[in-house]
Amino acid sequence: MFLKKFSVTNFKNFKDTFTLDFSDVKDYHYSKQCISDVLIKNAIIYGKNAVGKTNFGLAMADITYHLVDKNGIVKSVINYSNADSNSEIVDFSYLFQRGEDEITYTYSKKTAKELVSESLSLNNKLVFSFDYVKQEGDFSHLKEFGLDTLNWEFRDSGISVLRYMANNLPLDEKNPVREVMKFVSGMLWFRSLGNNNEFVGFSTVTESMADYIIKNGFVHEFEEFLNNYGVHEKICAASQADGKKSLFFKHAHLVPFFEASNGTCALLTFFYWYKHADKISFLFIDEFDAFYHYELAEKIVRLLEEKFSIQTVLTSHNTGLLSNRIMRPDCYFLLLPDKIISLANATDRELREGYNLENLMKHGEFDE
Repeated sequence: MFLKKFSVTNFKNFKDTFTLDFSDVKDYHYSKQCISDVLIKNAIIYGKNAVGKTNFGLAMADITYHLVDKNGIVKSVINYSNADSNSEIVDFSYLFQRGEDEITYTYSKKTAKELVSESLSLNNKLVFSFDYVKQEGDFSHLKEFGLDTLNWEFRDSGISVLRYMANNLPLDEKNPVREVMKFVSGMLWFRSLGNNNEFVGFSTVTESMADYIIKNGFVHEFEEFLNNYGVHEKICAASQADGKKSLFFKHAHLVPFFEASNGTCALLTFFYWYKHADKISFLFIDEFDAFYHYELAEKIVRLLEEKFSIQTVLTSHNTGLLSNRIMRPDCYFLLLPDKIISLANATDRELREGYNLENLMKHGEFDE
């Protein structure tokens, strides 16, 4: 299952409705690795400072806050609704593609965990809707989807109806409730800012990344990963003064790994999540190349294109990645104060394969 379209309204700096449409695929005959099942598989979002790239990623990951207990270690979402809006209600819409089927899940909130309403539809046919203020909803179609045997007596009034159904019914693997919950359980937003790592979704892990690598015997693999991506060091696991094992660089005297550069620490974070790739359903990496050399940034994009079958969305300021040999104009997006738009839709020019997208960007081709 893929995410086909996402919309958010009134969240943080997004007063208007912002929509990222993964189905808006153009007829380009190059860089086809970025497309899967007629949907955008790999995307990069550009935008000026403070335009909201981080907030947009948090908006996409918001669904995890009320559906799964995997909220990660990012700081709690505060100042939830738009500061210039008269409304405190934030609206979200997720359109999922599952084969020939489309599953639509929409909800409204006051805070990250305080629902106002939610609804689920399959191919535009309502499965259920519920109003948390009035404590009433439309459950007239539940029988058609095998959801009519649920005991509602013990449902907490604030818990998501979708979540309650998923946790209390034996659902068929193709049931839309199960499908949505499975996808959301695998969603991950993360960023690495040196030794300060944050993530939302996917995991409630509390162990350190170094402990994970050592415990699972990945030290040599991690060393090879670093070497392949330009960090030519030998790595080992050794005991610290307190007897606990940690990662070290192997020199005449062992050097603690976390004295490494911010870029090398960022590679550790990436490697950690890379080892979980088979369980991730959707990946958003914020400021993914903040500490990367431009060649390393391109290598990471290539890795995501070639080794990850899931959708990935990155944010970046690195215009060196704007190249048709890496991705294509319908996979590069600009986040503007009033919308998010692909490069393909930001100009009337026919963007041919030989065009230099970076030069076009710098010379204002995609400016409003």
